[in-house]
Amino acid sequence: MAYAVTLEALRVLEAIHQLGSFAAAADALFKVPSALTYTMKKLEEDLGVALFDRSRQKAVLTPAGQLVLEQGRYILDAATNLEDLVKQFESGWEPKLRIARDTVMPELPLMSVVGAFLSLNRPVELSLSEEVLGGAWDALYDNRADLVIGATGDLPKNHVHTRVLGEVKFVFAVAPTHPLALVDGVISAAQLKEYPAIVVADSSKVLPSRSLGLFESRQVLRVDSMGSKIEAQCLGLGVGYLPKHIIVNELASGRLVLRECEIPRPNQVTYLAWRKDEPGRGLSWFVEQLAKQDWQLASV
Repeated sequence: MAYAVTLEALRVLEAIHQLGSFAAAADALFKVPSALTYTMKKLEEDLGVALFDRSRQKAVLTPAGQLVLEQGRYILDAATNLEDLVKQFESGWEPKLRIARDTVMPELPLMSVVGAFLSLNRPVELSLSEEVLGGAWDALYDNRADLVIGATGDLPKNHVHTRVLGEVKFVFAVAPTHPLALVDGVISAAQLKEYPAIVVADSSKVLPSRSLGLFESRQVLRVDSMGSKIEAQCLGLGVGYLPKHIIVNELASGRLVLRECEIPRPNQVTYLAWRKDEPGRGLSWFVEQLAKQDWQLASV
């Protein structure tokens, strides 16, 4: 199927408009003026409209010509982007890279690495997302992430590469105004049961979801991120375990206080993980840089 509007015609149209004459555009495009005249006349005939006002000495676009140029620029930009992506693909750099961070992992180390990557000026589109519990492994399995930070739990067999980042230490923390903050000694399971538990919901979409409900409670409040859980507990809405490295400021300011609980929560090993495909240069770069970051976790 032949199209009236071609990339060549759009490039000629844009050059004539920018430089103001067929002759100047011909010099810039290394063509003879008659070639540009032929290209524009053919485009006008195929479209059935005049693109230039020929009553003027300078090449001035008609309203129809302006419309063709304005919309044509999207096509030219898309063609340029496609050429760049193909060149980049051949060089080993992925056009897109999707990174998912588990909600227990601090955001600052990732942003530091992202900043360093952006300074490389590679035309790689980055997408950042947040997952919870089994959602990190699920994001790899469901192909909504190329790399996950802070995956925990049992490792999938034969499907992923991993690097250990450290262990998350969980502590039982409540608002200083919460009744459990006033309990002397170890908080019992019976006492816990009397108050709402704040739980971060698993973000898995394909794999079975996981639950780390460690104790029974008369009420449960499910939130979608660790940040929301921390804020809810600071407000005294409920209780639960929190990653110690994330609540340093809340503990220092007194918005949260630590208490001992008879139901312990063990540390969790966290992993950097990606599928066993041939990694591109962007993914390989991020793996190396993220593995070097201080995630403020306990060493394994």
